[in-house]
Amino acid sequence: MYRFEVPGMKCGGCAKKVERAVKAKDGSAAFSADLENRRVSVTSFVSQADVAAAIQDAGYPNHVAA
Repeated sequence: MYRFEVPGMKCGGCAKKVERAVKAKDGSAAFSADLENRRVSVTSFVSQADVAAAIQDAGYPNHVAA
């Protein structure tokens, strides 16, 4: 499981956009968003770097959460 902080994710629409970007890389990825803390959790078969790049490409700078 990968966890990312996504500071620009502020609403449900943002979370859906991020989810669509992740699922475009891995359609079977499990995705959950925590809007209050602006974090996402992803379980995927693709690399953490690829998931981060997909989120970035969707317009949301991010970094690995501690």
